[in-house]
Amino acid sequence: MGEAPAFCFDNLQNGFGLKPKGLETSADVGDKTFVIGGADNDSTSYIGVKIYDKSTGKWVIPTVLGTKPKACKGHSAILLNEDRIMIIIRGSTPDDCIWFLEADTKYVKEQRKIWGTEVVAWSRGVRGDAEKPVVISGPSGVGKGTLINMLMKEFPSMFGFSVSHTTRAPRGNEKNGVHYHFTDRSVMEKDIKDGKFLEFASVHGNLYGTSIEAVEAVADSGKRCILDIDVQGARSVRASSLDAIFIFICPPTMRELEERLRARGTETEEQILKRLRNAEAEIEQGKSSGIFGHILYNDNLEECYENLKELLGLNGSAPTNHKPSPKGIDLPSNHSVSKIDNKILINCETPELEKASKNLIALDVSSLKGGAPGRTRGLNVYALDSFSDGLNEKLS
Repeated sequence: MGEAPAFCFDNLQNGFGLKPKGLETSADVGDKTFVIGGADNDSTSYIGVKIYDKSTGKWVIPTVLGTKPKACKGHSAILLNEDRIMIIIRGSTPDDCIWFLEADTKYVKEQRKIWGTEVVAWSRGVRGDAEKPVVISGPSGVGKGTLINMLMKEFPSMFGFSVSHTTRAPRGNEKNGVHYHFTDRSVMEKDIKDGKFLEFASVHGNLYGTSIEAVEAVADSGKRCILDIDVQGARSVRASSLDAIFIFICPPTMRELEERLRARGTETEEQILKRLRNAEAEIEQGKSSGIFGHILYNDNLEECYENLKELLGLNGSAPTNHKPSPKGIDLPSNHSVSKIDNKILINCETPELEKASKNLIALDVSSLKGGAPGRTRGLNVYALDSFSDGLNEKLS
């Protein structure tokens, strides 16, 4: 691990005389000091945030975006990359112990302009990576639904759909969280303002949309999310922080598309003509807007499907790029934290002497991806024999 010193941040004190109280920690980002935490009682800490601006000598209470960590028994704070702070929660569940407070990332800078005030954003840390979501668009009748169904049938454990949000009331046997996430308009409008939605639209007076959390939930289950949305929705997703693959399905000709629409026999003449007008506009945008990185022509369904599989890195029937659902990190309540280069070292304090030789966990943060308003993925976790030894064992 080299000769680099390790610094403990559990009782961090900054250089200009501010000392966090009780269960608080602090970290400097530029000319600002971020103080995190606060005590509900002698043993429980809530995760609040306040900022001391050294240039003005004033305290600021920022607008906090994202879902924040639950109250805990304490935490450690480690500054990463001068733009975010890793928070390690004590006494939490394995899938809820690593969080990131974004202080000066691209997303936070954008939100700061929107809100006109100081902003911070929370992002939950997740071990391992996830496959990029797949955005598939195309005019009505082009066959994108059929292609998606073929993918789902051949790879049932690999792909999944996100559950959309809507402000309309449930119909019939619709279940919340299954067919839609049913929500109040005021709640959804606030979440849209907070940047929690990838895309949304108003349809017949009700809001519909795809939240970042819904897409992340599919990745958390170990599946690759498919978004079947129109060109306008794809444009919104492209402008968001989501790193996705964008595919546009195109008909061979407008005449062929018209024949397919008429063959369905499900629409009136007026509806068919309207769909054809919309299709012309969508095809023009799909080809020229720069939204889509890939265009597939569906003149032969089987050939188009094989091209789609090749594009997604699928060979034969084996889902070779399938990744298991991410695992949490099981940390004891008592631990101390230090940092060497791009590795965070967690000393799991155990009273038994026989366990002392294997009580170190290293978090490699050199390959972090994503971030607020979604998850921060790419955490790699290893076991260490000691500070001086190399990485001997990657945790399974």
